[in-house]
Amino acid sequence: MAANSGHVSLDVEGARVQPVPFTPRSELVQKKQAASASNDHTLSQRLGLHELFSLEVWRASVGEVLGTAVLVFMIDCIVISTVESDVKMPNLIMSILIAITIIILLLAVFPISGGHINPVISFSAALVGLISLSRAIIYILAQCAGAALGALALKAVVSHRIEQNFSLGGCTLTVIVPGPNGPIITGIETAQAFWLEIFCNFIFLFGSIWIAYDHRQAKKLGLVLVMSIVGTVLGLLVFVSTTVTATKGYAGAGLNPARCFGAAIVRGGHLWDGHWIFWAGPAISCFGFYVYTQIIPNDHFHCEGYKHDFFGILKAVAGFKNKHK
Repeated sequence: MAANSGHVSLDVEGARVQPVPFTPRSELVQKKQAASASNDHTLSQRLGLHELFSLEVWRASVGEVLGTAVLVFMIDCIVISTVESDVKMPNLIMSILIAITIIILLLAVFPISGGHINPVISFSAALVGLISLSRAIIYILAQCAGAALGALALKAVVSHRIEQNFSLGGCTLTVIVPGPNGPIITGIETAQAFWLEIFCNFIFLFGSIWIAYDHRQAKKLGLVLVMSIVGTVLGLLVFVSTTVTATKGYAGAGLNPARCFGAAIVRGGHLWDGHWIFWAGPAISCFGFYVYTQIIPNDHFHCEGYKHDFFGILKAVAGFKNKHK
């Protein structure tokens, strides 16, 4: 028997058997140690609880606060101004302006926190393992705070009539309008808005955020082009969701739960009606997108980040419970 370059050759009574590949013992040991180290991560490490006390993470969240505040103020101003200008296709102009605004803000906030400014991005990034769940929670809280600040800023500069007529640009399913025989409620059904929210958010993740998460595509396309794709897809979804329903009272797919929350917390009233849709719909979309990334071949999606995805956390939770039985 002779060994050569990681292969084993057998000679039996002059007959030579084809080389059989084998893995050196040192490599096997290294692989076992790596697998063991991967399984030894505690639940705290997988959740990233140490980041709750990280000054760096909290400083990065300031970018999320300011970025979301500016986003809410600008988008709501765009919505109000395009409708007030009485142009022929306000939803088209509104969608284009919103896309441009999002692109600029993403490029501005990206160097600070990664440029989320949207709970949909933060939650889905935690599910796929790009960031820790703890960081995602901090970012989402920061985004909600920023959205409230943006709504307060808008309330400070608009008249009472505009605030009442446009509900501070918030997310609505229905509104009360004057009718021939008194006030009437106009808008869309809850189920219709719920499904539209799920579909639009999944398209948002599948059509644009996917590219940002995959480091191969992001590196090849470049930061500016990736952010431009994200903004363009969001603009298209705003246009589609407001056009396909064509119903007064429905403000279109929220596509950003924090934006909906900011206006609701400041304006209150009917903005809380069906508000759960603008959170539940995106959450379902995020889980659906995560499952999709787990189904497709590994070579088709390369995500570099925290490395502890949702299934990994579930395994850690199950292991923790088993140890304490």
